[in-house]
Amino acid sequence: MKQTIPVIGMACSACSANIEKKLNGLDGVDSASVSLPARSALVDYDPDRISLEKMKAEINGIGYDLVIDRKTSAEEIEKHEYILLKRRTLLSWLFAIAVMCVSMRWIDLGSHDVSNQVSLLIALASMLYCGRQFYVSSWKQLLHGAASMDTLVALSTGIAFLFSSFNTFWGDVAWTGRGVVWHTYFDASVMIITFVLTGRLLEEKAKDGTASSIRQMMGMAPKTAHVVEGGKIEEVPVSTIEVGDVLEVRPGEKVPVDGEVISAESFMTADAAYVDESMITGEPTPAEKKKGAKVLAGTIPSQGKFRMRACQVGEDTALAHIIRMVEEAQGSKAPVQRVVDKAALVFVPVVACISFVTFLSWWIIGGNAFLPQAIMSAVAVLVTACPCAMGLATPTALMVGIGKAAQKQILIKDATALESLRKVNVLITDKTGTLTIPDRNIDFTKADNLPLEVRETLKPHAREAMESLQKDGIDVYMMSGDKEEATRYWADKAGIRHYHSRVLPQDKENLVRQLQAEGKRVAMVGDGINDTQALALADVSIAIGKGTDVAMDVAQMTLMGNDLSAIPEAIRLSRNTVRMIWENLFWAFVYNIVCIPLAAGLLYAFGIDWQITPSWASALMAFSSVSVVLNSLRLRWMK
Repeated sequence: MKQTIPVIGMACSACSANIEKKLNGLDGVDSASVSLPARSALVDYDPDRISLEKMKAEINGIGYDLVIDRKTSAEEIEKHEYILLKRRTLLSWLFAIAVMCVSMRWIDLGSHDVSNQVSLLIALASMLYCGRQFYVSSWKQLLHGAASMDTLVALSTGIAFLFSSFNTFWGDVAWTGRGVVWHTYFDASVMIITFVLTGRLLEEKAKDGTASSIRQMMGMAPKTAHVVEGGKIEEVPVSTIEVGDVLEVRPGEKVPVDGEVISAESFMTADAAYVDESMITGEPTPAEKKKGAKVLAGTIPSQGKFRMRACQVGEDTALAHIIRMVEEAQGSKAPVQRVVDKAALVFVPVVACISFVTFLSWWIIGGNAFLPQAIMSAVAVLVTACPCAMGLATPTALMVGIGKAAQKQILIKDATALESLRKVNVLITDKTGTLTIPDRNIDFTKADNLPLEVRETLKPHAREAMESLQKDGIDVYMMSGDKEEATRYWADKAGIRHYHSRVLPQDKENLVRQLQAEGKRVAMVGDGINDTQALALADVSIAIGKGTDVAMDVAQMTLMGNDLSAIPEAIRLSRNTVRMIWENLFWAFVYNIVCIPLAAGLLYAFGIDWQITPSWASALMAFSSVSVVLNSLRLRWMK
């Protein structure tokens, strides 16, 4: 069984990597892929060997949670979590303002000792309420030998708080007598929590846009339906509809489930209605629906009304299948992401080591007089070295790219297909059903004696699509079982230079093998069972949505409509998405390469009296994560 399960509590790539590692280590789980921006885990498991409850318990043990209760939607949980995060962030800002007023002496409380004690109480309140999740999560992870961004936040704020608390009560005894000037850093503890929470709030708001395509598709499904029973029509929730129920669908209403028309009427004809299926197929012209015709959930009658018998309900509808396919694709991982995930697992321990080395370096060089500077530099390194931006770089771009493709009726099965598509330099296309449409009302027993232009018509924009591919440096081959004359005619019509006639399924597979042996990256597009061998072998396989289920099951991508211009669009989208991933990764790594030395105080070695403070480190860390998400969102507006 393969299932997408919402995950609660993730904050960075180390979190998703820890959860993925834990799930993949469980007996009964064949594979698991955890997506940070999607806040979900795609798990392939054997329900006879492991239950969802067992997985939930194991993930709870390392500080996270799986949502397995189907009564509560992931969207409702995310909304609730967002409200709590917003509340903690706002309160944290109040604590931050209060502690700044006291520590900067904007509010005069008399003695220095009183100011420090009040600051201690404010910082403690902020840590216990606003930052509680950091400490609980990092403690659970520590028990299992794991670490994440929560660990860095807990360490940095905890060290700053404990050192400041020590100074509040014993500072004069420990430092003043030795001639060391000491300070408290309660404002740093509060500001770190405040900026981290603010960053996560902005991330959630920005990442909300990356999942917009899924929400739009979910919004296509109606909530209620009209059931016909005993001569009466009753409005009921869609969730109560069962296979075999008779439903009435009126103009402007959404078809509630997949089914078969049993009667139809409109002002144009007495036995047919017309349904807008553009949200599934991309076809702008409403489809005629007579008795026996199939209708799909989410489509809308534009003219007339009809009665239908429910055939597929709930998660078995075509719309539910599409949504599930897009969710799984958005949760899948590109090869580059798996490298990043491995790096994330060791990133936090490495940062902790760098922080400790920073502390020792300052202390050894300057002695006890530099101990406060050593501690604050170590804290700044812990805060600034955030793996969030690195972890968000790939999945956010993939989510936006795959979502944008779905809005254009291009369904992509996994991230690997989207990443591989940009490297394609040869496209092999089937003819009939893929490049051309057989004409209706043709006697196919006499088809060989008919002109070609009579037997078939070229699909809309087919020639423009083939020419666009060839302009982009992609060679196009047309393969057909038809005779030489017909194949040549349609190749000329479509603007294709390379073609093969009277081919068998094995011939299509052989051509794919031959081109791959020449070092070519081959995409194959087809619609029939005779295409499946070549589809399975191609580097990227593309099926036509109106083709056979076998072809769609084998293919990595499916075009839901007849507009072949979606193919060059998908290739351009692949190039833009992968370029965005590398842009994100570049800036995420540059951020850490630049900021870690500055936080450690490297500039002091060159006589420059400046470094990144813990408070500024938390602000920069939040900015880096948000900037990666916002950069990925640019894909939504790219042509």
